[in-house]
Amino acid sequence: MTTARAGSATSLGKDDVAETVVERARASYGRLIALLSARDGDIAASEDALSEAFAAALRAWPRTGIPANPDAWLLTTARNQLRNAYRHETVKLKAIDEILIRMDASDAKPATIPDMRLALMFVCAHPAIQEDMRTPLMLQTILGLDAGQIGSAFLVSPTTMGQRLVRAKAKIKLAGIGFALPDRDVMAERLDDVLSAIYAAFGTVWDGVDGDGGGQPSLAGEAIFLARLIVSLLPGEPEALGLLALMLYIEARRPARAGPDGAFIPLREQDARLWRRDLILEAEAILTHAGALGRVGRFQLEAAIQSVHVQTPVTGSVNWAALRSLHELLLQHRPSIGAFVSYAAVLLGMGLVEAAREVLDSLEPSDVAHYQPYWVTRHAVLAATQDGEAEAALKRAVGLTRNTSVCAYLLAQARRDRPGPP
Repeated sequence: MTTARAGSATSLGKDDVAETVVERARASYGRLIALLSARDGDIAASEDALSEAFAAALRAWPRTGIPANPDAWLLTTARNQLRNAYRHETVKLKAIDEILIRMDASDAKPATIPDMRLALMFVCAHPAIQEDMRTPLMLQTILGLDAGQIGSAFLVSPTTMGQRLVRAKAKIKLAGIGFALPDRDVMAERLDDVLSAIYAAFGTVWDGVDGDGGGQPSLAGEAIFLARLIVSLLPGEPEALGLLALMLYIEARRPARAGPDGAFIPLREQDARLWRRDLILEAEAILTHAGALGRVGRFQLEAAIQSVHVQTPVTGSVNWAALRSLHELLLQHRPSIGAFVSYAAVLLGMGLVEAAREVLDSLEPSDVAHYQPYWVTRHAVLAATQDGEAEAALKRAVGLTRNTSVCAYLLAQARRDRPGPP
């Protein structure tokens, strides 16, 4: 990250400032929105004010230098923008949290800015919010993903997603939902939505939905941090432990996921020596602890599936029987398009090609039309039987792939499947 350099305007260019602004937006967007929104629950107004603060930073920092604490500067500027907006509309500003009143951008230290993102996530999971909008709302307010990025993840158009997000934010303000961590019983009731949002955020990194190719490691770190925070608050919730273990297993493979030239390397071709053993051992211990609590759920099962995969380099073979059993349990606990597609891939790996094809054929065409993993798996199934439709399935998968390195891998696979000049 660019080091903050207060008073060093003469040595800074616009590119230096822009880089820092982008970094702060990625690292602190949700934290700042949570603080600004905590005053009166107006998320939309807080987002507008923070956008103005980022724009102000782009104008001011080349002249004044990057402040020692950029987050405090942005928070104070956004807070002033909100005050001005309220005064302009002749609306009386409500009481501000004492911690904000005492904060001063010139001497505030990063540690003095509280992390209220978790409270905001539980606000977004309030029963008053439409169920299918809770995760998208968290993705925008906590991580700053826009309607287009979120729409891509949920197979919804940017316009439709944007309209739904606006309505959800208005609902929070009108309902007067308090911005504070609820008691433990209420937290447990809303936990599933919060965990799903954290995993969805983590997934946008790996799927390249955020638009930067391989994804932003900083967002993956944010998701893991939030999962750790929930585990510390609710240590007896096995699904929170399961989610943390799941993400650690996946994160452990990051060093092996791309070659020196940035080329995508699928799991079966990765060099396991590059996997982070510390994260794998931590995930194994967490998953064991979750299992001892005696309540099995989706994230524990998905973590167990990842555990089987990391054992493959040790045993020298894939434990297909274990994978099949775990996927069947997952379908019992949380049937989803992704779970069915993954199950079909396991059946294919076991050589049960027709069974895999039956699973894929059982899915509604409208549900899988824009789901890239379905078309990748369908291509593999059709290619195994030398079906002439295999090439069309692969083309569909390529067209739905947003991650450029994965797209290049699929195109290379298409060339291997069709030898000779194009």
